[in-house]
Amino acid sequence: MDGTAAPITKSAAAKLVKRNFLEALKSNDFGKLKAILIQREIDVDTVFEVEDENLVLASYKQGYWLPSYKLKSSWATGLHLSVLFGHVECLLVLLDHNATINCRPNGKTPLHVACEMANLDCVKILCDRGAKLNCYSLSGHTALHFCTTPSSILCAKQLVWRGANVNMKTNNQDEETPLHTAAHFGLPELVAFYVEHGALVDSVNAHMETPLAVATYWALRFKEQEYSREHHLICRMLLDYEAEVNTRDDDFKTPLHKAAWNCDHVLMHMMLEAGAEANLMDIGGCAAIQYVLKVTSVRPAAQPEICYQLLLNHGAARIYPPQFHKRYWDFYHSLFTVCSNSPRTLVHLSRCAIRRTLHSRCHRVIPSLSLPLSLKKYLLLEPEGIIY
Repeated sequence: MDGTAAPITKSAAAKLVKRNFLEALKSNDFGKLKAILIQREIDVDTVFEVEDENLVLASYKQGYWLPSYKLKSSWATGLHLSVLFGHVECLLVLLDHNATINCRPNGKTPLHVACEMANLDCVKILCDRGAKLNCYSLSGHTALHFCTTPSSILCAKQLVWRGANVNMKTNNQDEETPLHTAAHFGLPELVAFYVEHGALVDSVNAHMETPLAVATYWALRFKEQEYSREHHLICRMLLDYEAEVNTRDDDFKTPLHKAAWNCDHVLMHMMLEAGAEANLMDIGGCAAIQYVLKVTSVRPAAQPEICYQLLLNHGAARIYPPQFHKRYWDFYHSLFTVCSNSPRTLVHLSRCAIRRTLHSRCHRVIPSLSLPLSLKKYLLLEPEGIIY
């Protein structure tokens, strides 16, 4: 043997170049990356398979089943990886060598990835170089729909300033606008920005839900059983923007129904003051007060007595007593007694007569009466454990 090395095959050489290309991308060695591209030993749009357990690079159609191993890695070009790593210099080198800016090897364009990563510099560069602002991912989302965190708000603003369609719905079974998305994820600054730039306040998704309905539903963090101030603020903003408070989804539920389901007295008060009708029934014949009854036992952070007080003072109809939950039977029994036509004393009779006359105006008229505060509270069913 003469000790000479075996010649490298063409296949092995290609693998070596590809590995060097990927290492240059990961380390932001844009000089090395540029040298490789100048030698034209590799296509600038070469697709790599990389780890992607959080699905930042991938986007799949709704309703399709995929094996778990498919969801741990994704295909991506150098542009996608530069955006993923936040390597602006590599991104510029690739674009200077005519990388395909709108390619979707695994369902997302580089601009989609930039928005999900909240990388404003990459968003600006991609927009400057001709990225399509309203391009759909394979899952049917535009770049604006990937702006779902506080850190991505500037990315969304940049897209809108450059002409992204603020009313473009997702191309999937949800059909949501960016305003629905901002309302869902609790981004009041972005909600205000979208509305100021032409977003339709009462646009509906495929389930006939408005952004107000979406924000109301997601105001309760179910896992923590905590109420979100951001979502409360969004609801206040949308109502100030004259969102219709009595819109109904495909199950005939209003935003008040959703607030009642969450036992969220803050939003219930907000909506009732904005004109929500307390007695509208959903497709199953339930009004808001029945919703509160159904969920009282599983809303530990709620104050159900305030929810009932609000609804009754805004004209909510009486309820059949077996519907009352057994957990707070003393309270519910006293509530039914108050709502019945058989008051226990002359004082109760007087209150029933006043409330029957005022009906849904109780919340507005009683505070203006020339009566002691204690009597006003009595007339407004101020809760004290049970209602006297």
